[in-house]
Amino acid sequence: MAKNFRELEAKMSPGARARSEAKTQKMIEEMALNELRQAMGITQERLAKALRINQAGVSKIESRSDIFVSTLRKAIEAMGGKLEIRAKFPAGEVRIRQFGGLARRQRSRSRRSDPGRRTKAAA
Repeated sequence: MAKNFRELEAKMSPGARARSEAKTQKMIEEMALNELRQAMGITQERLAKALRINQAGVSKIESRSDIFVSTLRKAIEAMGGKLEIRAKFPAGEVRIRQFGGLARRQRSRSRRSDPGRRTKAAA
């Protein structure tokens, strides 16, 4: 017969409970992109639709160890999050902000390169 987790947890020593909670917190704080997507209950197909790519493209993104910041930002935003990049030093943490305007610059570039887009002068 399966035991209720709460019953097992109640039998644990305070030290064992604290170690378990610390491991759980670390697992939550450090996830691969595919683990994050799965933890959020999002399928590759649903993420692909939000990113306007195919499912195989999502699989490729998730399996890479080196991807563009813009690609990672799009994936995180498609899952409902916001990407922040921080540098950690012994003296403290610094948020790197140069990537904040990345989305605006990309949208602007894609509009300029769209041959089907009519400008005000051409209208």
